[in-house]
Amino acid sequence: MREFSTYNRDDVVFLLKDISDLIKEEDNLTREKKIQSGTHYSEMIPIEYQVSEQYLNLYREKLEETKDKLAFAVGVMSEKILKRNQKDVVLVSLARAGTPIGILAKRYIKKRYNLNLPHYTMSIIRDKGIDVNAIRYIIENHKNSKIQFIDGWTGKGTIANELKKACVELEKIFKRHFDSSLAVLADPCGYSNLYGVREDFLIPSACLNSTVSGLVSRTVLRNDLIGEVDFHGAKYYKELKEVDESNNYIDTISACFEGQYENIDAAMNGWTEDIITKIGDEDVKMIKQKYDIDDINFIKPGVGETTRVLLRRIPYKILVDDLNDEKLRHILILAQEKNVEVEQVELKAYSCCGIIKRVRDI
Repeated sequence: MREFSTYNRDDVVFLLKDISDLIKEEDNLTREKKIQSGTHYSEMIPIEYQVSEQYLNLYREKLEETKDKLAFAVGVMSEKILKRNQKDVVLVSLARAGTPIGILAKRYIKKRYNLNLPHYTMSIIRDKGIDVNAIRYIIENHKNSKIQFIDGWTGKGTIANELKKACVELEKIFKRHFDSSLAVLADPCGYSNLYGVREDFLIPSACLNSTVSGLVSRTVLRNDLIGEVDFHGAKYYKELKEVDESNNYIDTISACFEGQYENIDAAMNGWTEDIITKIGDEDVKMIKQKYDIDDINFIKPGVGETTRVLLRRIPYKILVDDLNDEKLRHILILAQEKNVEVEQVELKAYSCCGIIKRVRDI
């Protein structure tokens, strides 16, 4: 089997079609024009933006600073997954932001409980749904197991809503129940009932692209590339191996699990289920009105989504709750590098928000 990703197969099995030789990356402006003219974002992949040395050093600093908090959040999320599902559960992370988080959950559960849960990563795409062939594969190999979906964070709750719709469709296809609860490390917008923390804080894997996601691209669904029985596709950037941070990211956080057991147990004391608040909807509504934005998809709230806007979209403006917030330093560096205006605005749920530029304004 051809190598696909720098992750160990013990950590994750990719249910994705390798389209490395079949797709060519496109620059951000070309993609933005296509997206805003009606081409779906899942039909293209961006050129992998190589960050500056200053930015990479900041990423490493942030990982060092937040590793204990991340280990705590992974532990809390994992404990909730176990409490909700018991031992017979398959971890299914949503590629690609969910992949490192799913690996961390698998490692935590294995380290603390000596329970080696199966972990797959697969694709779900806004407005196009979930990869039914990947789900079929999981069901065929784990007939009676529960499935727990995992992602990195919640932005506006778009993927949480997409998953909810997908589970209704899957129940019709497979005649069995699917739990649409989405486990995430951080849930600033209030769409998860299985979160590590609700705070909008920096998850360092949001800072980079494929180099902290096993060198795998975002997922692709295009008729000329993906057949009826294929999994959704992705590209493996093997040429970036020298700058890959993926396994160091996983190892750094995993090494902190044990030191957080006490804090995790205290946080879990008396837990039954998290309440979905959808508090982020208030910020999104305010931003839409204040900046006269027609398409809600132009609004990308939260640290993770704002970082993505700066790395692979064409930003119009970055909004921050506090210009002096230390956790937003990487956002400010990227905005400065790309000459994007930053504005301080009072936000209730999020630390920051990226707004995508309309290409007709370029």
